Amino acid sequence: MSTEEQQDRLLRWVERVAAFCVEEWGLPPITGRILGWLMICDPAEQSAGQIADVIQASRASLTSNMRFLTVIGLVKKIRRPGDRVSYYRIEDDAWQKVIQRKLESLSAFGEIADEGFDIAGGEGHRTERIRAAHDSLTWLQNLAARHPLHR
Repeated sequence: MSTEEQQDRLLRWVERVAAFCVEEWGLPPITGRILGWLMICDPAEQSAGQIADVIQASRASLTSNMRFLTVIGLVKKIRRPGDRVSYYRIEDDAWQKVIQRKLESLSAFGEIADEGFDIAGGEGHRTERIRAAHDSLTWLQNLAARHPLHR
């Protein structure tokens, strides 16, 4: 496979990651492209300019999205001694953090479901849908507790 074909294949994969991030998480496409590129690029550390060139994004848009990804802990900003350029890389535990945050948000919804039981009186047809949500969340929490994510 030629270098150009390999690059096209990489960029198609990055676009698949971006589409997933848009559809499943409601993120802007550029955020998904950044994540996709940082997952597959070589070397693992890339400057904002390198990322912008590859995903064809403006520096302004890239900067705000990099800030977002850095603040939420998925991307790490790295400075090298003597180098004025900042580099970015996916945190080693980025996906563990994503999953942990999802589990925590589901736990928070479990508390809301408990409150719904109280409001609806805890029994009867009004609680069936709440119980279904609560039981599903409890199952997922128990599954995660039995099989913790480790690298």
